[in-house]
Amino acid sequence: MLGSSRSRHRITTALAGFGLLVTGAALQVGTAAAPAHAATTYRVLFDDGHAEEAGNADWIISTSKPDPLSQDSSPSSETDWTGALSSWGVALQKTGSYSMKTATSALTYGGSSTTDLSNFDALVLPEPNTLFTTAEKTAIMNFVNNGGGLFMISDHTGADRNSDGEDAVEILNDLMTNNSVDSTDPFGFSIDSLDISSGYPAAISDSSNVVLNGSFGTVTKSLIADGTTATLKPSDNSNVKGLVYRSGYSGNTGAFFATSTFGSGRVAFWGDSSPIDDGTGQSGNTLYDGWNDTGATNAALALNATAWLTGASSGSGGGGGGGGGGTCTSAQLLGNPGFESGNTTWTASSGVITNSSSEAARTGSYKAWLDGYGSAHTDTLSQSVTIPSGCSATLSFYLHIDTAETTTSTAYDKLTVTAGSTTLATYSNLNAASGYVLKSFDVSSLAGTTATIKFSGVEGSTLQTSFVVDDTALNVS
Repeated sequence: MLGSSRSRHRITTALAGFGLLVTGAALQVGTAAAPAHAATTYRVLFDDGHAEEAGNADWIISTSKPDPLSQDSSPSSETDWTGALSSWGVALQKTGSYSMKTATSALTYGGSSTTDLSNFDALVLPEPNTLFTTAEKTAIMNFVNNGGGLFMISDHTGADRNSDGEDAVEILNDLMTNNSVDSTDPFGFSIDSLDISSGYPAAISDSSNVVLNGSFGTVTKSLIADGTTATLKPSDNSNVKGLVYRSGYSGNTGAFFATSTFGSGRVAFWGDSSPIDDGTGQSGNTLYDGWNDTGATNAALALNATAWLTGASSGSGGGGGGGGGGTCTSAQLLGNPGFESGNTTWTASSGVITNSSSEAARTGSYKAWLDGYGSAHTDTLSQSVTIPSGCSATLSFYLHIDTAETTTSTAYDKLTVTAGSTTLATYSNLNAASGYVLKSFDVSSLAGTTATIKFSGVEGSTLQTSFVVDDTALNVS
């Protein structure tokens, strides 16, 4: 870099102003409380505030809300609680390790309500049939980003049970693509607009995966009875992983059950509500017992996934190698993560760590600004860190890319992110966008090693592209 003036960067006043607005919003978001795991009790919130009982649906664990224990404080069979999801709820209750509530009003995070998301380890969205509000989407995304688990259960396209013009496919896709936290494919998948009439999707072979091979049993198949699948996009989130696939599909298409991570949290997707239906519920509903379908192992899949989402089971559930399995003290390992101490701890090219006003920091005054010269240039930023054995580890950072390039097809300028010898992602001028975007990667496979986290920016001979990094973290748990 040439100095503090930054006159070589082609940044407009309007764009710089927008960055400052993003900074202010990020500061406000950062004040929300993170989920606090209880020592032995894992807390699960089932949503019933978005028409989950519309039409023939009965997606509740109990008619007693918010606390199912008010219907029966010690259920021994699924009929002790009333609802098509009562088998799910009762199975968790009988372990003695879970506490459950039902939300019937707007979802919040950081509030005083007993069903505020800050009081829970995982949120279950069982086929919602009304759109989440802007505030709710912000609450959900921040909950996951700060360590919460999110279980999204869809149904087939056109399953508009309350006739409001929205079905679960549209509602869950809207959550992922139209929120104020990260709308750039944050989980690495999109839900397909399909109506698949029937089938028994098969689980992949992965003996180390705790969702497929957990304390509640081994998953071999699931059930699809008018449902859909997801398309995976590992280039957007390398931690996305398909676990159960529609017959004839594999890889990035036809995923009926998938997992991913976002920030410090975990995400699961299921393409149909039929597998969680236990066949009994409130009178007047037409229900189907997919929970106990003899051709599938739906109960084990639902319960193992719940354990993984809440943190009750450690180990690999997403696309990373998975740490876990040992004793780990939760911590953030990177030094000077927001660069506010200036040019310390990190090894960086001259001028990369800067408080220049030409590019706004996401928070504070400093950030790491790679490239932006408009001429052939390379900038690097790196830090070595030791990741303890037995830990799950997640690397995250916020990235802002702006460019003077006009092409929509050629990546002239590139930023490569590596952890040890593994390339986590490559970004380019084609990824330019207003404001900062959160990026997150599971690096649990590096547990027990000392690895170098490195950002390498390479710029072509003409027209600038700036790669601006802020608020890094390497969280272990």
